[in-house]
Amino acid sequence: MTAIKTAMKSEGERAALSTIDRDPRAAESLMLFRVLGPMKVLGGDEPSSPLRRAILTALLLRAGQAITVAEFTELLWDEPPASAAANIRSHLTALRRDLDDIEPGLSRRVRTCRGSLSGYALDVAPEEFDVPMFMVSARHGRNLLLRGDAERAVAALEKTVALWRGPFGPSLPPTRWFGAHVAGLNSARFDAYQDLFTAAVLADRTETLSYRIESAIAEAPYRQRFWELLSAVHCINGDAVGALDVIGRCQRLFADDLGLDLPPNVVAMRTAALNWDRAEAQRLVATLAPAA
Repeated sequence: MTAIKTAMKSEGERAALSTIDRDPRAAESLMLFRVLGPMKVLGGDEPSSPLRRAILTALLLRAGQAITVAEFTELLWDEPPASAAANIRSHLTALRRDLDDIEPGLSRRVRTCRGSLSGYALDVAPEEFDVPMFMVSARHGRNLLLRGDAERAVAALEKTVALWRGPFGPSLPPTRWFGAHVAGLNSARFDAYQDLFTAAVLADRTETLSYRIESAIAEAPYRQRFWELLSAVHCINGDAVGALDVIGRCQRLFADDLGLDLPPNVVAMRTAALNWDRAEAQRLVATLAPAA
């Protein structure tokens, strides 16, 4: 049974990757559900109620798996109200109506499960939901980077990060369960950007890269890899002064906010900048690329 499920998952991932690799716009048109940014169902409307959007998001993140009313209660509230079970059943009924209003028959995707696996489940293929599309695409881009195919990695990872249209989950309930998913998906997004920036440096495509890395640092200032890459880009572009300025900013941030010394990899970049050594900066980026 495990082998069958693995094979089915692999087929779904291959279909998702084939779709986005061939035509990102076609991939978007096939996606029924998008949550990486404002929620969209069939590219347009979304359930009107915040609680229904949260229920749909939970069903999507656990696609194909039954979620019991008791589990929904834990997902939606850290301190559930006495009426939680009744509220969930009422909103599930309303969610089905919302889905049919968006597309007649779409509510059939929400199954009521009976027996030992009682609860509710949503049937959705990987290529119909942007989260698995993103994860599959990010993995593909990283594999290209690990194989040394930097040009193709850049092209693949640009498609990967384009799947994000805004932050995930700003209107979701601030529960521990949703918080873990918000943190996990945001971390995966920054990982994809790190791989993209690394591939761009190795492909000698650094002309406008510093601005993009600065934007990433503004969102995730304690990501050491972003500082390494930004200092490398300045060094590779012949701006040793700029590289040293970046390193100084990094040093102050880590010391003042975290009480930490300058990360060793950034120290290595400082040596390259002081020596005006473009080749060494690029070599360090390659050395610090993600491991298999």
